[in-house]
Amino acid sequence: MTGILTKYDVVIGLEVHAQLSTNTKIFCGCSAASGSEPNSNICPVCLGHPGTLPVLNKKALEYAVLMGIATQSTINQYSTFARKNYFYPDLPKGYQISQFDLPVCENGFLEISSGHGETKTVRIKRIHLEEDAGKSIHDRGNSTLIDVNRCGVPLIEIVTEPDFSSAFEATDYLMKIRQIVRYLGICDGNMEEGSLRCDANVSLKIKGEERLGTKTELKNMNSFKNVEKAINYEIERQFEILEEGGSISQQTLLWNPDKNEAYPMRSKEDSHDYRYFPDPDLIPVTISNEMLSEIRSMLPELPGAKIKKFTEIYLLPEYDSSVLTQEREIAEFFEEVCKQTLAFKEVSNWMMTEVLKILNEKKITISEFNITPQNFAGLINEIKSGSISGKIAKDVFADMLETGKDAASIIDSKNLKQISDPALIEPVVKSLFDANKQKVNELLEGKEKIFGFFVGQVMKSTSGKANPALVNELIKKELENRKNE
Repeated sequence: MTGILTKYDVVIGLEVHAQLSTNTKIFCGCSAASGSEPNSNICPVCLGHPGTLPVLNKKALEYAVLMGIATQSTINQYSTFARKNYFYPDLPKGYQISQFDLPVCENGFLEISSGHGETKTVRIKRIHLEEDAGKSIHDRGNSTLIDVNRCGVPLIEIVTEPDFSSAFEATDYLMKIRQIVRYLGICDGNMEEGSLRCDANVSLKIKGEERLGTKTELKNMNSFKNVEKAINYEIERQFEILEEGGSISQQTLLWNPDKNEAYPMRSKEDSHDYRYFPDPDLIPVTISNEMLSEIRSMLPELPGAKIKKFTEIYLLPEYDSSVLTQEREIAEFFEEVCKQTLAFKEVSNWMMTEVLKILNEKKITISEFNITPQNFAGLINEIKSGSISGKIAKDVFADMLETGKDAASIIDSKNLKQISDPALIEPVVKSLFDANKQKVNELLEGKEKIFGFFVGQVMKSTSGKANPALVNELIKKELENRKNE
């Protein structure tokens, strides 16, 4: 890749489709749920039968505006729908209702990482509403089957300027878009199921030249890893062609993740090929000041603001903050816990290790987690007060997971409270020293590993309930006494 970058500038733009989490389709009352029997969630409106009239789903409009606000976009309070004409078997109307010259959102931006701790601003050209097409199924024998359930499912398309210079930047942007739509609750962001889809326009241009190179479009990238792989593949493919004196054909390529290769699908269209014209069945969309204010009030605290709060208010390291703010629900769980304890870093440590491990192992969300924020804070407070040791805390945590009980009741019922009275631990230490005189001598001779033996034996004798810090202190004290004997 280094050889490519010394001679060429890499130019990448992304088009991201996010399926909106509405109950019904964008222009009719059919269910937008996935997983139904093929061709069951359909009606004359979403199939475009003559004489039917589409009506815009208000919730879909609100979601599009919400995304525009979250990306610092200009919200056009007057926008229109257009017909995008093309002919595929899974598009029964022969056109897709979309937006063209007057989209609902324009001129936004998003901060991304360009690597090595540096940030970069990516311009978002537009965010517009449109309906999805159906699905062609090619793996059922010699026939192609058509499922039109998805026709009319609401989408927003987020189109960037060609501001990316690497596959890394494009992938980071896509991850941030996914995080934002999930924070907003407008899309589940599932790339494997197609709820979030990404097309990449890739070209190379000679360094110093103003004119952009011929671009190709990559499709069928259903994971962040495949987006990065596909873009890097296409950069290297174009480089090889140009270096051999060839020219790039403007075409659409399908990524094959099994072979890590991209294959031509068709020549790439320009906007005039779609013969856009205003949809005569849909009136222009007018967003009142009152509606815009109402939508603004729905905006939650976004990931960037959360990270800043976690580092400045809760004094967490940048790494902890970025991990705990990946999912809105996890970030909110952390904040609920911190309302009831001041041990912020302890909460962070436990969440990033024990809690996230359980969520991953059980494949559950934090809302399905069997410990409430109040009970989790109770466990942390028991640890910080010295009531229980870290080792006992893990046993209590496991019990809390199984029963849903609070930490204090488990500690009391199982007599797990940590022993922090020196008068109860000193006799145990003295007894162990008397019974292991050879090891005491080795310890006195400087064999420091023996120290751990005595710590372990004290903990064993007290069923793990002795305060470890106090145990260390009393062993050192007894060792000094033996030296002076």
